[in-house]
Amino acid sequence: MRLPLTGGCLCGEVRYVIAEPPRQVYTCHCRDCQRLTSSAFSTAILVPDKAFRLTGAEPLTLHSSGDSGRTKMRLVCPRCSCWISGASQADIDLCRVRAGTLDDTSWLRPTVHYWTRSKQPWIMIPQGDEVFETQPDA
Repeated sequence: MRLPLTGGCLCGEVRYVIAEPPRQVYTCHCRDCQRLTSSAFSTAILVPDKAFRLTGAEPLTLHSSGDSGRTKMRLVCPRCSCWISGASQADIDLCRVRAGTLDDTSWLRPTVHYWTRSKQPWIMIPQGDEVFETQPDA
């Protein structure tokens, strides 16, 4: 991984730069992430808010309520609707960036897995990774 990290949406209108290494690379297996990604989970990196800077078009902000009952915020491209990043009420000064939007994803290796009670049965989690049935308290 080389800093700064860069990334953006599918159409390229929303771009960002990340100035610090991620604190965490994780997967979320909740049903919302499964629906939003049309996959078995979503993958994200957790970075300090101060390290994340938008450099392209202004994204739309969407709000929803998660399985935990917490309000979640998602930033999406106004043109292609690509999910760029987000946060929840539990995130204090942290940004959750969708890992697939990074320009270089070759270094990604999730080591934490959330909402595994909703995990698809065919998903195998590597031994030694941190596993949480739901979202742990902040």
